[in-house]
Amino acid sequence: MRHVVILGSTGSIGTQALEVIGARRDEFTVVALTAGGSQLALLAEQVRTFTPRLVAVPTDAVADALRALVPDVAVEIVGAGGNERAARMPADVVLNAITGAAGLVATLATLEAGTTLALANKESLVIGGRLVTDAAAPGQLVAVDSEHSAFAQALRAGRGEEVRRLILTASGGPFRGRSRAELADVTPQQALAHPTWNMGRVITINSATLINKGLELIEAALLYGVDLDDVTVVVHPTSDVHSMVEFVDGATIAQASPPDMKLPIALGLTWPDRVPGAARAYDWSVPHTWSFEPLDDVAFPAVKLARTAGKAAGTAPAVYNAANEICVDAFCAGQIGFLDIVDTVEAVVMEHLGDGHVADADLTVDAVLAGDAWARARALERVSGAAS
Repeated sequence: MRHVVILGSTGSIGTQALEVIGARRDEFTVVALTAGGSQLALLAEQVRTFTPRLVAVPTDAVADALRALVPDVAVEIVGAGGNERAARMPADVVLNAITGAAGLVATLATLEAGTTLALANKESLVIGGRLVTDAAAPGQLVAVDSEHSAFAQALRAGRGEEVRRLILTASGGPFRGRSRAELADVTPQQALAHPTWNMGRVITINSATLINKGLELIEAALLYGVDLDDVTVVVHPTSDVHSMVEFVDGATIAQASPPDMKLPIALGLTWPDRVPGAARAYDWSVPHTWSFEPLDDVAFPAVKLARTAGKAAGTAPAVYNAANEICVDAFCAGQIGFLDIVDTVEAVVMEHLGDGHVADADLTVDAVLAGDAWARARALERVSGAAS
């Protein structure tokens, strides 16, 4: 029996994780759930179904509202600070599916507690950088992103010194093949129509701009100890091949499966063991065609910018991520255009590198949080100016 904590239980990853667990109640038990509080009815249903010992929400007021929905369930419900408390509870694995930079504290708390961390919250690794990797014991950090799970699986085919490069696949999002000029007038509704994945709002917009692939680029280098220049991004529209590892002898090992997050989620919960029937396999009695193409850095400069931020390290990745979160909100609110998202992120990152950047050797949690706060304020100034 594996004891599991799920941080962000009402989001896309959290709900799918509970579906995996719910189909195998004799193999898993849920110790704690946390959620942002925007879907209390769903959270209450999860509480009734999985009867965790602890449930955490952002505020005492939200906690009171949840208690009113589950008065007959023996569960402790807490407000502020609950994510960190849940992350430190005795468990076999903590799945961090919190959205955005808010997941950093819980990531560090999990690692400090010595629990295996199934990381879906890529932002906490990207912004925390070496603070996270230094805190993780060997094997303690397990990737849940489909691409990074694919790397982990493919890396089993050889030794570390035999790896030439990692090949990170990107669907290209809903605007693949468009020129920069053709992206000027796209709408939030169009950006949210991802061709192969059903995800939350922020990650879907990030996939349309390819900011998400930039975050994954930095994440891959940190997780697997490779140079950023040894991670190549290629566009693969159908999202069947989740990523590949190229070895020094010319062999390339690819991990392929139908697009379904339940496979990497299940692996994250049980790594290195596999969960039988976690997701569907291919029907090889019908034809399949997969294609790959180079990334257009002119139309989609987010990955190139991520390389710059990742090489600068220190607080630069936190600034990249934080400025983007502000810009995504502004785009969805109609304050800025689609191209303004990455253009604004670039302007904020370059300003930070010119003045205020904290190098990797001097990085602290306080420095990361200060860089995050500065980037949000600076990006907000820029998007507010654009809207006026």
